Amino acid sequence: MRVVDRAIVRLLPAVPRPVVQRLSSRYIAGPTLDDARRTVAGLNAEGKLATIDVLGEEVTKPAEAEAIARAYHDVLDAIAGDQLDASVSVKLTALGLHLDLDLCRSLLGAVVADAAARGLAVCLDMEDSSCTDATLALYRELREANRANVGVALQARLRRTLADVAALAPLRPEVRICKGIYLEPEAIAFQGRQEIRESFLRVLDALLEAGCYVAVATHDEWLLERALGRLAGLRPEEYELQMLMGVREERASELVAAGHRVRVYVPYGDRWYEYSLRRLQENPALAGMLAKATLARVVPGRG
Repeated sequence: MRVVDRAIVRLLPAVPRPVVQRLSSRYIAGPTLDDARRTVAGLNAEGKLATIDVLGEEVTKPAEAEAIARAYHDVLDAIAGDQLDASVSVKLTALGLHLDLDLCRSLLGAVVADAAARGLAVCLDMEDSSCTDATLALYRELREANRANVGVALQARLRRTLADVAALAPLRPEVRICKGIYLEPEAIAFQGRQEIRESFLRVLDALLEAGCYVAVATHDEWLLERALGRLAGLRPEEYELQMLMGVREERASELVAAGHRVRVYVPYGDRWYEYSLRRLQENPALAGMLAKATLARVVPGRG
């Protein structure tokens, strides 16, 4: 069945948008900032932290990047005004990384400064390998400018990541370690499930040895169990666990009950379709459910 599901993934762009929206709504707070505020308030009530992401990395014009940056300032204002326990996550392509590096640097610097003034944190999301060098360079610039409220995501899938940890270690970075969703060539990325897992643990060990604050971002129970073993000697405030909105919610609640800091990634915005396709492409089984729902719409009595 997994083979069929994976085949369906390749056909996702042809699926009607209303169907994609219905199945992917569990992953997205909604189109507006108010949707995100309500979602984060609910998570906080459950003892969970949040990080808010403004959807929109597909920007094609400087004005669009500037609009995304304004949206982040609005998010920071909402977090502070509502006294939410939340941070923000930023994809640099949304701030124009592929359009104009200086524009991206300026917009990002302003967002990080705004967050610092409010005592809030910013995490630079890591995108595909075409963005890695620039993302790490901008992160380093911010840290060397004494912006201590900025962290960065690293992907275990990439072969370079251990070397990146070693290079960043003197900065004692705050790092979100994840597997990475982007399919990259074998020359630069691990391909097999188990070798990606093993890379994840090697990176985690290197980060802990360097004394970094680590956010372990995974839904993989095999990895989670082994990560928890490595974190067992730390105080709860010295690390956190992260999950996506709508994924393994019961497990996240169990981890909170066990005394762990758990942060949930909460995306919102009107560019939900592109994000939804990525989530579905990550989860072929869910794509199969989508195909079943589509069939039921087209052929009554089927699905």
